[in-house]
Amino acid sequence: MCGDIDPNSIFQLPVREDTDDGGPSFYSSSTVSIEESGAQDAFKLLSVQSESDTGDFSDAPVEMDAPFTAENYSATNTLPARSHLQTNSSDPGSSKRDSSCLSRSHSVPSLSLTTSADNKTFTRAKSLPDMLFKNSFEEFTPDITADENDESYRFQCSCPGLYQCSVTGLLFHMEGEGDVVYRIVPWDRRLLGQHHKQPAGPLFDIKCVQQSMCQLHLPHCEIRSTGGCGFLSVAHVNDDSIEFIVPHKITETRVIINITGFSAFGNVKDEDSPPDPVRALVLLFYRPPADPDLTSFLNVLLLPRNVVLRDVLRTRKRINKDENYIETSSYCKLHPKQEYKLSTCPEDDSVLVQPTEAEFDEESYVNYIPSFQVRLKTIIVNIKLLLRETKSSHSVWEREVCLPSSAVKRCVQGSSDERLLDIWSSFIDGISGPVLKSLLDKLFEKTVLTDSERESADEIQNKSDKARFVIDTVRKKGEAAGSEMIDFLCEVDPFLSEHLGLI
Repeated sequence: MCGDIDPNSIFQLPVREDTDDGGPSFYSSSTVSIEESGAQDAFKLLSVQSESDTGDFSDAPVEMDAPFTAENYSATNTLPARSHLQTNSSDPGSSKRDSSCLSRSHSVPSLSLTTSADNKTFTRAKSLPDMLFKNSFEEFTPDITADENDESYRFQCSCPGLYQCSVTGLLFHMEGEGDVVYRIVPWDRRLLGQHHKQPAGPLFDIKCVQQSMCQLHLPHCEIRSTGGCGFLSVAHVNDDSIEFIVPHKITETRVIINITGFSAFGNVKDEDSPPDPVRALVLLFYRPPADPDLTSFLNVLLLPRNVVLRDVLRTRKRINKDENYIETSSYCKLHPKQEYKLSTCPEDDSVLVQPTEAEFDEESYVNYIPSFQVRLKTIIVNIKLLLRETKSSHSVWEREVCLPSSAVKRCVQGSSDERLLDIWSSFIDGISGPVLKSLLDKLFEKTVLTDSERESADEIQNKSDKARFVIDTVRKKGEAAGSEMIDFLCEVDPFLSEHLGLI
């Protein structure tokens, strides 16, 4: 039992913010007057949570900088404001960041402001959840449904928490059970232009029938220290209408918004924002020589870092089936609208780079057209690539790349049965559960598998046993069935297919 506490006692509450490397830190403390043991208990809870919070996830909704606001450009729904918890700070410049906007599901002990005629004190109030202070998330691989022109993802959530998609980088704050279905859709550039905005990320069409998602975290590629994040907002697109949501918080890697309705969401920025550098990618796609011709091509793409890599690979594969993605360290920083020059070593008549200069387009979230094409007139195993700013000798990206010269249209050699037999063990070990499910759906949809065969596959719980059953069943059905399975596998998982030598 605690003794009496002087109502004028002052306790310093550490307030959390993100550091540059994404980890938690605390800036100047806020002062809160407390008078009852209940308030002291709440202070202890905050102190213990602050000291024990050692996670690396900087996007957990702990410090909440701004309440939800939106500029609505249509007769769409307006979103309810969140409740606020405010404390007085000893830091004169922290009045904004000390204002907290609390999500509607939270329920751990907190402080609420009560006012009397004599003084103003903080006492124990109703609670917010422990989730508010958690600094971790669970990564999931979504179920993928793909066809020639579209691909959608599905996440089945069974309990509250923070969940990150391993494919898109999206992070969902779920209040309870729910099925989230989402896909990448094209931007309406005309509609954005009417409001002097431009894309700053992919546009995701998101649906959750249960309405159990309360926050959405969208990856961005801005560098916060340069001030580029100050020009970001989130477009909420619904048919022909659009509204721009002021972010609830922006971390080093994500834009966080509160949501109550669902449709399409995507990062945008002002058209007149300064051309500060952004985090970017240099992606390489190699088209090997077709025998007997010795000429090969290396396509070089300059893209913002928050593109969805799987979408890039799928799009490039649709454009040119003979291309192979070359995995290398691709991270760099590029200035929008600035021109760059690609150099090679060797640099002689056997190597031709076109064009000689190219501008980095930070809005490249569709089509994924190469910025440079390197034409190799002879067989070259290793090539060094250097990306430089045109107006200086400064190198922004430099790599030595090994070219797979032996990968000459391997996917057309041999019958489908021989190819499936060649990859039999690697397929069983390498395929993931969600991809296997998508493959089963495709095989059943195209009647490669019968009703009874699909039911038998669904009854097998072990993933490896199920994969073995599928490939053995299809192999017994002949050349046409085997070819269908190979095509479907290349469609739903181009990464695995390339690893298996099918692409």
